[in-house]
Order: sequence, then structure tokens, then C-alpha cells
Amino acid sequence: MELRLLKTFKAVAEAGSFTRAGQRVNLSQAAVSFQIKALEEEIGARLFARLKNQVVLTPVGQVLLKHAETILKAHDEARAEIARLTQSERTLLRIGTASTMISIHPLPEILSELKKHFPLLDIVVFGGTSEAIVRRILDGRLDVGLISLPVDAPMIETEPLYGDRLVAVVPPSHPLATARHVTAHHLATDALILSEKGGNRRRLIDAFFEKAGLKPRIAMELNRDEAIKKMVEHGLGISILPWLTVHREVKDGRLRAIPIRGLKQRWELGLAYRRMEVPSPAFQAFVELCRAFLGLAARRKKQMPFPAAT
Repeated sequence: MELRLLKTFKAVAEAGSFTRAGQRVNLSQAAVSFQIKALEEEIGARLFARLKNQVVLTPVGQVLLKHAETILKAHDEARAEIARLTQSERTLLRIGTASTMISIHPLPEILSELKKHFPLLDIVVFGGTSEAIVRRILDGRLDVGLISLPVDAPMIETEPLYGDRLVAVVPPSHPLATARHVTAHHLATDALILSEKGGNRRRLIDAFFEKAGLKPRIAMELNRDEAIKKMVEHGLGISILPWLTVHREVKDGRLRAIPIRGLKQRWELGLAYRRMEVPSPAFQAFVELCRAFLGLAARRKKQMPFPAAT
């Protein structure tokens, strides 16, 4: 759910017309209609109903408008605060990310917004496991990381941004594709394609099998969720991934996601950094942008609930 779609949606809600909304946001009526249709497809419900010569919000649209106003206000406040912190000297911000999903979206958008207000800021991005990122923060090679939580390091401060339910992921042709839920035994006896060791998501999965007294058959260990999804899509095994990571492929019919009985723990993503007396303006701005963009992801996830395992 992109900010530009929410801005267009809010304009239509306030104007009561696609044409007048287009004039507000400098879009044609056709472009406004396309964006609203895209938003409705993502949410899975109608947002507007036509009434004579105007459009009015549906009950779902009324709920979304309330949240959209909050989200857009937070975004504007973050931009305003960043503008007040604009720097005049070249500095460096070193960021670690343990999430392929975040590296694709919204990290590029966050960094682009950051560079608008800190044009002299040099940015370094390191991709690796949560464990590797924490080590680099502790020894001074990184300033901040987007990693899976929790972190067992007294010198590290953490801030959760959002959590997600872990689900079993299989190709549509798999015998489990139509199951209402799967168990640890179902998963342990199949070829598993998992993320590399060193992240808390993998530790959650390993602890789940250990508690069940099972030793899973791990066929592959990969460091990219996109690679894991492709391997599963081509029938080379099954996996356990966060729901938000696979919801688009599930919607497109390329994968199936199934609740896992007994796996109650949620995977959490958040910020990690060393305690510091006076954080730099660029660091503070980056944290605020992460809160704004990834807070939106958390609200988006709530609009795409996955049925609980029984």
C-alpha cells in the first residue's frame, strides 16, 4: 500500500469526485481511477460507491480513511523534522539489513527520502544475517541494523517495528497445498529450504522442531527470501517464511501458504544500534523514516490477516 495511493484515495474521499481529486493531486481522471482500483485490489474490497453525481466511501473506505490520515500525517511530520535537520557537512551512515524484503521495499524509498534532506550524506548498506549485523554494530563497522529480534547483547539498543506470522510455503501442486494446517511432522519429513543460520527467524524454526523432538530434512540454506521462494515455486522443496513475505505470490497463485500448528512465536523485525550519547541528525532521521515506512507495513499487514492455525 504505497503512500501515493493513500494520497490519491484521501483526495477522492475529500473531493467526492475522481475528476476533482485528480486536479488536487495533478493526475488525470483515468490515472486516479487506476490507482483506486489498484488499492481496492490490494485490500480486497470496494472503497467507494457511486451515488448520483458523486462517489461516497463504503464502510471499508471509511475505516481506511481514518488510518490513511494518520499515516500521511506521520509521513509529513517525519519529512518536516528531517528538513529541520538538514546538514551542511559530509557525513557517513552505515546500515545493515538482514531482510531481503526490506532491501527491495521500503529501504530504497527510505534512503531516497533521506538523501533529499541530507545531500552530503554518504550511505553504506551491508546485507547479511542478523548475527553478522550485530557483530558489525558492536565492533563499530555499522551504525544501525534492520534485523530480526530479539538481540542478546547488552550494548545494543533495539526497537521493534513490526511482527509477522510464520507460515508453511509450498507450490500449488504439492500434496499439502489444500491442507487447513500443517504440523512439525509434515514439515520435517519433506525437503526444507530455509534461511541461513544466524538469524532469529531461523532460531525460531530450529527451536520449533527441537521442541517437537524432530530433526528436519534441510535440502537448502539460502540467504535471500526471493531465492527461497523461487526454489519452492519450482518444486524443489517447501519452506517456512513470514506471511507478508509471500502474500503477493499467494495472491498470484504461484505459491500456497498454510498455518503451522504449534508454531505460536511471531517473527519480529526491528532496529538495532549501539547506545550513543548524541546521535547524528542523519541517524535520527533514518530512524524516524523507518518508523514511518515500516509502521505503514505493520498496518498493511493487519489488513491482510492470515487465518490462525488450529
